[in-house]
Amino acid sequence: MKEFDNRKIGVDQGSTILFSDYENDGPMWAEVGPRSTSVKITFDRPFRSAPAVTVGMSMWDMDQKTNLRADISTQKINRKGFEIVFKTWGDTRVARVRADWMAIGELPFDDDWDVS
Repeated sequence: MKEFDNRKIGVDQGSTILFSDYENDGPMWAEVGPRSTSVKITFDRPFRSAPAVTVGMSMWDMDQKTNLRADISTQKINRKGFEIVFKTWGDTRVARVRADWMAIGELPFDDDWDVS
C-alpha cells in the first residue's frame, strides 16, 4: 500500500495514442512474434515523490482474423513522469491503441526543504 502525506495531494491524468501502425505497415500491424512499444509521459508538474499510476486501454483496433493478445503496463515511474508499455505476441495484428492514465500522489508544499 502506498501512503501519502495528507497536506497536498494531486491528480494528473491524460489520454494518448500509443501507435497507429496500420497506416504505414508498422510492426504491430505487419509483423508477428513478440513486439512492444513504449511512450514516455511527462506530468503537468512534478509530484513530491513517485505517485501511484494506473493505465488502461481506452481504444483498441485489432484484426479480427487473428488472436487478440495485449498487455499494457507502466514502468520507470518517477516524480516527473513514467512510461506506458504495450506488448503483443504471436500472430496478433494491432492497428492502433489509445491509453488513458491517472497518477495520484503528494505534491510539493511550501515547507519542503530542497537539500539536493
